Amino acid sequence: GFDERTHIFRNGAETTQLAIKKGERVSVDTMLDKAHHEVFARNIRVGIPATPADADGQIIEIDPKHQTLLLRDQIGSSPIHFSTNSDTRIIYGTRTASLNDVRPGSLVHVQFSPDRPNRGLAREITIVAAPGSSFTFVGKITFLDLHRGLLALQNVTDDKNYEIHLNQIPADVKDGLAVGTEVRIVAAFDGPKYTAQTIVLTKPAE
Repeated sequence: GFDERTHIFRNGAETTQLAIKKGERVSVDTMLDKAHHEVFARNIRVGIPATPADADGQIIEIDPKHQTLLLRDQIGSSPIHFSTNSDTRIIYGTRTASLNDVRPGSLVHVQFSPDRPNRGLAREITIVAAPGSSFTFVGKITFLDLHRGLLALQNVTDDKNYEIHLNQIPADVKDGLAVGTEVRIVAAFDGPKYTAQTIVLTKPAE
């Protein structure tokens, strides 16, 4: 409950309960009113913007004319529509890139603008992998399924786990592959997946 002891703020300025509109986001500081055995609202803050969330995923569509993109989020089930403008920073590797460098199939990390908390406007897009590029992975194999032609590797440079598809593997290399083996793999990224081009065994499994 709340009464005349409750302080109500909108954007930092104190106001009245008339400022609270139905459906608005509020944040409430509560305390226990022992006299009446009820939880009492000490401060109510109205109209707080949601904190902007980052998203990781794969670009599905790009509309260069309207500068809008569609992202298949790694976590969420529904795709995310978002826009860019002249202030949006686009980074690819060590260089500043442009919207032309973002292609369908690219893996990206998106930071959204705090003033557009509904994931409307991208403040920064980092291209993690673009279709047609090659990557070198170094680390231990954490999962191996030769029947499906698939391994997972804990990459030492960013400490992330990557799934890498295996096509043609020389027999001597295949015999040495095991969970725990350290390898260096050059893999091509073709949009949906990484596919090994070369595999070098650097240390056998312990």
